[in-house]
Amino acid sequence: MIDKSGSLRAIAFLVGTPLLASCSHDSGNPAPPRVETAAELPRRSSTITVPVSARLADLEDGINRRTPRILWRIDKRAQLCVPPRRVKLFRKRLKVTPALHCDIAGEVTRGRITLSGSGATLLVTMPINATISAAHIGGIISKETATGAAIIRASARLAVDGNWSPTARVAIAYDWTDPPGIDFLGQRIRFAEKADSKLQGVIARLQRDLPRELDRLRLHDQLDGLWRQGFTSIMLNRERPPVWMRITPRSLGFGGYRIAGGRLEMDLAAEALTETFVGNRPSDPVPTPLPPPSRQLGERGLRFFIPVLADYAELEPVVERTLAKLAKKQIVLAGIGPVDATFGKVTIYATEHGRLAVGIHATVKSRNVSLVAAKGEVWLSAIPFNGPNSQFVQVRDLQIAAHTDSTGVNLLFSLFENGSVRDGIRGALAHDFVGDYQKVLTAARGAISVRRQGDFVLSANVASVEHGPIQVTGKGLFMPVEAQGEARIQYRPR
Repeated sequence: MIDKSGSLRAIAFLVGTPLLASCSHDSGNPAPPRVETAAELPRRSSTITVPVSARLADLEDGINRRTPRILWRIDKRAQLCVPPRRVKLFRKRLKVTPALHCDIAGEVTRGRITLSGSGATLLVTMPINATISAAHIGGIISKETATGAAIIRASARLAVDGNWSPTARVAIAYDWTDPPGIDFLGQRIRFAEKADSKLQGVIARLQRDLPRELDRLRLHDQLDGLWRQGFTSIMLNRERPPVWMRITPRSLGFGGYRIAGGRLEMDLAAEALTETFVGNRPSDPVPTPLPPPSRQLGERGLRFFIPVLADYAELEPVVERTLAKLAKKQIVLAGIGPVDATFGKVTIYATEHGRLAVGIHATVKSRNVSLVAAKGEVWLSAIPFNGPNSQFVQVRDLQIAAHTDSTGVNLLFSLFENGSVRDGIRGALAHDFVGDYQKVLTAARGAISVRRQGDFVLSANVASVEHGPIQVTGKGLFMPVEAQGEARIQYRPR
């Protein structure tokens, strides 16, 4: 039986309107303008720890090679070895024993110089041994030999100057653990004072040689190579989408020396601009000369963006499948009654004001009135959104992109204003970024975990991630994910 009232409503709906009997892109609902803008990724400032280290054993070997084993020799003739002894008698001091002269000869040698320390203080220890002979003592004793030992200790506060050359502020002390001397005629002949003047020269040489030995580490050359190699781009993700992080060093801060675990480590911090690019590898920034050390270090940590992208081509078949399922169910339009609907190709792209444009080919005809039918393409628009730190994206404000005065498309408009059709489209446009998110994050972690650049190795880890609101871009739905972690660059020659 035919519902006459429904037929009358349908006829009234289309009165005076030519029926849409063929497919036409000119449906009275023109496609919204396409926006081709790329994702805009904020630039972040990162401070990367750069420990340039050397084994203390290597420095120790260098100091020992530079310092001679025999520190000095003594050869003094007719020295006053024992002063005369006097007594006071009748208000006069009378000499009771004569002054004794002797010849003094010998040498002072050193043992192995060792380096140690903790924190910012380098400790230098050098044992010395003296063998000194006194001959022709007052013409009485032909020869006596004395031995002695001392320990020279130095504490060095290390730094660098404006050209990255090492400097050392050294405080040195020593003491005789066994002062050299001999006993003669009830008196002690001490030779420590004879050696003290020579020790001053040894201490001065040690203070001079320590910075020179540090300079053999070629610190300036190492840092200059590190600085120039830092102007580069690192691939974070190979495909879907290809992502690059471009690094532009801006300053290199000096945080001091640190001694631990048998190594002398220079604590540096490279402050760099980290930019993320989607697509082809960006051009590397032009290196600048190594700047003087900065005394102000930025907030420690590596910061960069990992873009997670959902291509519109991935959303289109989802919408098509959802609408195909809807078409198998009964759709009832207000004022028309039950209709048969067929949905065809779906097109999705970015349009103005942060909205998605959704074009859908459709055919609709009334089941009650055979002549009531329409065919064409209708354009909708919607705003995608996600909650704070949510990876699930939904759409809101789904509406027909542009209503017109053409009554020939009113039947198609009615189809897409139907609640079940709208709910189906809205649900199909929702996208869960969890899979894309984990894939890109895993790839980025792998890309920066260990990376060699010449003689330097970058190692980094991602400690935390946060993502912002979804963005509609010309390349797809874009979710900016900010990664934060720690990074170190170590000098490891091949």
